[in-house]
Amino acid sequence: MSKHIAVAGKGGTGKTTLASMLVRYLVETGKGSVLAVDADFNSTLNEALGLEVSDTIANVLADIKKNKVPTGMTKDVFIELKLHQALIETRDYDLLVMGGPQGPGCYCFPSEILKRNLESLDKNYDYMVIDNEAGMEHISRETIENVDILLVISDATAKGVRTAGRIYELAKRLQIRIGAAYLIVTRIADPEPLRSDIEATGLELLGVIPDDPLVTEYDLQGKPLMGLPADSPAVSASMKLFDKLRF
Repeated sequence: MSKHIAVAGKGGTGKTTLASMLVRYLVETGKGSVLAVDADFNSTLNEALGLEVSDTIANVLADIKKNKVPTGMTKDVFIELKLHQALIETRDYDLLVMGGPQGPGCYCFPSEILKRNLESLDKNYDYMVIDNEAGMEHISRETIENVDILLVISDATAKGVRTAGRIYELAKRLQIRIGAAYLIVTRIADPEPLRSDIEATGLELLGVIPDDPLVTEYDLQGKPLMGLPADSPAVSASMKLFDKLRF
């Protein structure tokens, strides 16, 4: 089974940017095969990676709820087939987009089937990088269970750091195994003014990412963040932070 690295944080903190940087780091350092999972309902990891998405896991679950499983095919076989169709494969890594529920109703049964198939898919990779929304919905439903490394991302505000602390508390209440947990603060050079709030989160500060105009420029132009130059402030700082992690 792969090592699971989950990235969480509220919108606008640079969470997805850091998730894409982590995928880049694992690829460029030759750590092993990588499956990126976009588990944020507002799916944008594919844009950061520069990939087109044709299908999501939420669409598969919706088809099951609408009884669109072909005659003579079991739900398990249908999900396994659609799961592989939704998988975006590249030379260096693969991407799976979860998506959000479509309409009311419980996804418990199809999610349980999905969980079993994801466990099977998981065995094909050395690392799974999971870009979560703040509520960590797919982990809270235990679609993805164990988290070896949790990275909680905050912007450079006291309110943002406190929110990061609440996200960490939520993650611990989900009763899943969390190995190591860290805080990363973005768009700041010196975290000292936030020191007391950071300590109150219970998270170890992995480090900070300085403001990088190139990230904003790439975002405005719709250019994939995977293409940022290696010497850009955000890329350089990210790579140094990831070097601290025990993969």
